[in-house]
Amino acid sequence: MRIPAVFLLLLASLVSSAVADVKEPVKVFILAGQSNMVGHGKTQDGLNPEYDPSQPQSATNRREIPGGIGGLAWAVNTMPETFGQNGTDPLVDGDGEWLVRDDVSVYSCIEVFKDKKNPGQLTEGHTQKGRHTVGFGKGSWNGPEYGFGHVVGNALEQDVLIIKVATGGTSLQTDWRSPTAVAKRGGEVGYMWPHMLRTVKHVLDNLGAEFPEYAGQDYEIAGFGWHQGWNDRTEKGVAEYEANLADLIKDVRGEFGNDLAFVVANTGIGGTEVAGVGLDLINAQGAVADYEKYPGHKGNVAVVDTRPMYRDKTESPSGFGYHWNHNGITHYEIGAGMGKGMIELLKSNE
Repeated sequence: MRIPAVFLLLLASLVSSAVADVKEPVKVFILAGQSNMVGHGKTQDGLNPEYDPSQPQSATNRREIPGGIGGLAWAVNTMPETFGQNGTDPLVDGDGEWLVRDDVSVYSCIEVFKDKKNPGQLTEGHTQKGRHTVGFGKGSWNGPEYGFGHVVGNALEQDVLIIKVATGGTSLQTDWRSPTAVAKRGGEVGYMWPHMLRTVKHVLDNLGAEFPEYAGQDYEIAGFGWHQGWNDRTEKGVAEYEANLADLIKDVRGEFGNDLAFVVANTGIGGTEVAGVGLDLINAQGAVADYEKYPGHKGNVAVVDTRPMYRDKTESPSGFGYHWNHNGITHYEIGAGMGKGMIELLKSNE
């Protein structure tokens, strides 16, 4: 029996349409760390150029104002060729509103602490989810997920999901201590380790419920980003940091995949003038990208030097150095640097 050509054409069209409707797996990136991964980069407010620090703050001498220096809004207004709607890295849409990406989503679980009133329990923290835009940091602020999402979203054709787990004041030596570090050097597994695993598992096991836009799609855990270190700037914390970080990388890969791309943004607070224990910490962080020492990290571990991204309080919303002076541009650049490092690792392993 001969099948009519028109029927074959119709069948081919239906098959082609069905194949086109099957989306590629969502690329999942896990970001973790302490307060600067939580995100203290300011969005709207920045330094008042008329502020006089020698005088008390008042209604006429406010340090921070909307659109002030060091906030993201200031960056958009003063660097439109980069961050404006027609810039090379636009942060706003055609109406001048903060860009909301339709190809990147974020699940942010931040500020979960040990519950002092109920030993063995954790506080609820703050969970937020949605399409990638400003405001996934502390309050209305931003963390590295902001710049990271823009860079990775622009570079990849697949949908992207960022799962961020971060809590301020946490240490790799204690709170993030992973099982291999305990097996080698003692101590206890830090509470943030199982908390992170539970959070990631919950999101991925309930992907369609948490993100209806991804219903029916598979996922691929593609990379891990780490920005943490301030609370390990102690003699003991620094002495163990390299080993603890190498063990964290090992254990993360044991959970999420061998040779998983792993990007570290170092603790470059203070800029190029960092010395003493701060420099020791930076060197410990950078050591995990020494491929002669860690041959298994070659092509899949990268360290981003954040020192050039530091801006002091004279060009930032605040003088809180340990939070990068709340500089929104700095937080964006840290995330963008992590994103670029991640894409380079992924491309090198294609």
